[in-house]
Amino acid sequence: FSCSLSDLLCSFLGLLYQEYRDKSTREEIETRRLQDSQTDPEETSPSEETPSEAESTSTTENKAPGQINLLRNSNSRFNLWQDLPEVQNSGVLSILQPDEIKLQEAMFELVTSEASYYKSLNLLVSHFMENERLKKILHQSEAHILFSNVLDVMAVSERFLLDLEQRVEENIVISDVCDIVYQHTVNHFSVYITYVSNQTYQERTYKQLLQDKPAFREVISQLELDPKCKGLSFSSFLILPFQRITRLKLLVQNILKKVEEKSDRESTALDAHKELETVVKACNEGVRKMSRTEQMISIQKKLEFKIKSVPIISHSRWLLKQGELQQMNGPKTSRTLRTKKLFREIYLFLFNDLLVICRQIPGDKYQVFDSAPRGLLRVEELEDQGQSLANVFILRLLENADDREASYMLKASSQSEMKRWMISLAPNRRTKFVSFTSRLVDCPQIQCVHPYVAQQPDELSLELADVLNILDKTDDGWIFGERLHDQERGWFPSSMGEEILNPKIRAQNLKECFRVHKSDDSQRRKLGSRNRQ
Repeated sequence: FSCSLSDLLCSFLGLLYQEYRDKSTREEIETRRLQDSQTDPEETSPSEETPSEAESTSTTENKAPGQINLLRNSNSRFNLWQDLPEVQNSGVLSILQPDEIKLQEAMFELVTSEASYYKSLNLLVSHFMENERLKKILHQSEAHILFSNVLDVMAVSERFLLDLEQRVEENIVISDVCDIVYQHTVNHFSVYITYVSNQTYQERTYKQLLQDKPAFREVISQLELDPKCKGLSFSSFLILPFQRITRLKLLVQNILKKVEEKSDRESTALDAHKELETVVKACNEGVRKMSRTEQMISIQKKLEFKIKSVPIISHSRWLLKQGELQQMNGPKTSRTLRTKKLFREIYLFLFNDLLVICRQIPGDKYQVFDSAPRGLLRVEELEDQGQSLANVFILRLLENADDREASYMLKASSQSEMKRWMISLAPNRRTKFVSFTSRLVDCPQIQCVHPYVAQQPDELSLELADVLNILDKTDDGWIFGERLHDQERGWFPSSMGEEILNPKIRAQNLKECFRVHKSDDSQRRKLGSRNRQ
């Protein structure tokens, strides 16, 4: 079975990585829609697989390539493992069990998608970075910020792809790929952390160059129009490494869901997933660290303390939410409720470990009149109190700046804003659909069908095909969810997703989630018992 790197690139991948990623996730969405509409779970396995995989395993008989058409059309050469002539001619498709064919497809997708990614990285370097006109326009420091260590990233991808390719060449039936993923993640993938941590500088520099240098803007526009870019923007090439390291983790998760339980392949998949999770978290932390530091410095400059001053800037502190609320004054009588003076404006800065309560004063400044550790906050919703007390909740500070208990009756501008504040202020409070102490409840689920970029610190950015548990929702169109593949939580508009209605599919999604993260859970249990000792 001979398949060189150039063969992979030329024969299988007419697609740039951006096209592959978009196509793959959209097919994943369609598969889930199909599964969700079926009443009998045996009709199709409700795992996170592409339609191509579901189609490929509906029979153990050898199939003609023409029958597999969900991922292929006249404009695409996106191929499957079973489409390989060597596989078609070998007869293995009539011997292998359906589950093993699914696993082969999942491993093969990891290989071919890496080839597609390498192709796109190569285009970023050869077409953009090494363009002579662009080199003359950019100062050396600007070019360094814009392209960072992309050459290191590309070299790592090439080495990784060569090892994957060698494994594919060894046998028609791929033995494993997660052992290779593990080795490369541990030994080489730190280059991704360097690249992604530079993202904030990179975005800022790119926007500044577009604004300040017309020649740069013109050259970039011309390069983007080249047919080899297939209508894709320069910025879509710059974010490739971050997208890839996240996607690679999901591809390993997909393999993990298909390997035999308690097998060697499950063990290597769990190890690879754990190491990738570490790299992805370090990438996320690298991006956040820089923007958080700048934000904390900016907030510190705006605060004036009426009470004893609290040092705001700390390497372990970051902003969770800020905004204006109405504080209720005076006795709760029907006469007072009719006057607008019942409420006065206050401004809250909520950090991961501290709440600061202020009033806005002239000059874009805030006067701090109370504060409390976040762990000593409690919230309580006021229900059925009439229109005047709609969206009102009680905030209790068990120990405020004067070392006393204090209560504030606060009114939000909408139901969603009230719930968002309540969950941010007291994150372990029980939500509408699930208790935070139990994750075994069949709470509602949603899959993302439109990508979303978070606009506030308490919001969650969504990628196509993300599946989330719905922890809470509001009447005005917001959902508080927990993404299954990484347990990240946050708010997003309900219009970004479609609810998964089939309880069997929801149960399967949770089962797969627990399986993927069982090594993390066992590690947490070990740490817990060690801490108790």
